[in-house]
Amino acid sequence: MAELDGHIAMDKNLYNRALKAMLAMAVATFIPTSFIKVPYGRHSRPGWGPSISPRLAWFLMESPTLWMSALLFPHGRMSSNPTSLILLMPFLAHYIHRCCIYPLRIRSGSKPLPISIAAMAFLFNTYNTYLQIRWISHYGNYTAGWLGSPMFIAGLLVFITGMIINLWADSVLLSLRRENEGYKIPRGGLFEYVSCPNYFGEIVEWLGWALMTWSLAGLSFFLYTAANLGPRAAVHHDWYHEQFPERYPKSRKALIPFVY
Repeated sequence: MAELDGHIAMDKNLYNRALKAMLAMAVATFIPTSFIKVPYGRHSRPGWGPSISPRLAWFLMESPTLWMSALLFPHGRMSSNPTSLILLMPFLAHYIHRCCIYPLRIRSGSKPLPISIAAMAFLFNTYNTYLQIRWISHYGNYTAGWLGSPMFIAGLLVFITGMIINLWADSVLLSLRRENEGYKIPRGGLFEYVSCPNYFGEIVEWLGWALMTWSLAGLSFFLYTAANLGPRAAVHHDWYHEQFPERYPKSRKALIPFVY
């Protein structure tokens, strides 16, 4: 029994260290991405090593969210808890789309993605999935009453809203790229207010996840997402102004309507 207790304490200590490191990674990511254009999509450029098809890259780098969930969740202390199973569903819904559906919608002939960037995303998703799934399956102690709590209900509504925005914005951008006539100014909906509603939607999703799980794991993921996508949105916003200096709407913000 003492040996088992020691193992559990060691595992929790490791988890807490990994969680603190995630919070530090948010800061470590925000600073360089505020100055360096990550070279994929419209910002692709040589000098980052060999590249692969964006379809394959997206599948591979997002895949840890699915197979890590399948490996970790069944072995968690709360794996048979219905509340934990319900919490798992939004996480899987996002990543089933991102890993299995979104890559198929990318236009063939799109700019390749550097293997180095895909590898970093693969490592992050492996690491983050460990934190999120280990929390809801093992360390989070959710009762059935949690599903009726204001925090869970509000978080679920925020998550669904963010996912709808994210999916809609991605569809608009993908439809423009399929026309194969070069880049255009996206129009309609939130695109009239911000340059990157797809990023805004994803940040909102993980804010909802942080509320639903009411955990430091969820909060760290939300903060990292904002730290990663915020600078990326600013780069996109500047790119639009450079490409369409006379025609791009001056009132549009980069990421948050009326604010930023």
